[in-house]
Amino acid sequence: MYAVDIPRVEFAVIGGSSTFSINFPQDLNAPDVQILAENLIFPTPYGDSPSLKLFTIAEKKVITVRMHGWRRGVSRGKASQQLFWVLREAGVKKILAEGGVGAINHLLKPRDILVASDYLDFSMRKDVGLDGDFLLTMRQPVCPVLRNALLQAAEKCSWGKERIFDRGIYAVTDGRHFESPAEIIMLGRLGADIVGQSMCPEVYLAREIGACYGRVDIVTNYAEGVIRDWEHQELTDIFYHEASRMGNILLEAMRQIDARQECGCADLRHPTLLKE
Repeated sequence: MYAVDIPRVEFAVIGGSSTFSINFPQDLNAPDVQILAENLIFPTPYGDSPSLKLFTIAEKKVITVRMHGWRRGVSRGKASQQLFWVLREAGVKKILAEGGVGAINHLLKPRDILVASDYLDFSMRKDVGLDGDFLLTMRQPVCPVLRNALLQAAEKCSWGKERIFDRGIYAVTDGRHFESPAEIIMLGRLGADIVGQSMCPEVYLAREIGACYGRVDIVTNYAEGVIRDWEHQELTDIFYHEASRMGNILLEAMRQIDARQECGCADLRHPTLLKE
């Protein structure tokens, strides 16, 4: 549904590969979730936005997108610009994201949950921004309030045997191929625990629009050269059978948070000094 008027929304969920196999949030059958609108597409200065969905949970209005807004025929950087332009215009203050990642740290194994605390950016999308003239401070890249909410939600949505890690360094690469064993060795030596493709530029764009950002990731495979070769069947099992757990973590975290930004994230962008 092509739309012009962007609704006022303070909360957003950026879906990734860990919920891609379900229709989020409908398939979770949460009694406090109500779908308000689907297939919303908005014109932006960067092209038409990805298809968005609007729902309510615990009296909060939430806007969500599937698979980071990535789609055929649109570069990933452009898709991020389109998405975050809409989030900015909507007035979004809190963003939850998710994904599937490869384990670099040898202590991690498939199906582990990790709430990232920092990142290393090896993507080629660093110049993706909006039209805001800001100096962005990244000393607190992930909102501590959102991290805590995601951790509590992950614990509540576990059966007691799943492993949940409350910190870790997310190395961002472009994909879509997996990294080489030599690249994984390099990333590990630099301190990375997991590797994926979506934390950047999302973490920069969230800071640019003044929103808090937090994410939860599930380990879907060992990175190349770690422990053992990853298996496509195991990847498939996690893709289809862990999606509901990841979706429920997002919903439970959304129930816990509010729109206040006492964490200081919104104060970490400053007017640029480089003005003509």
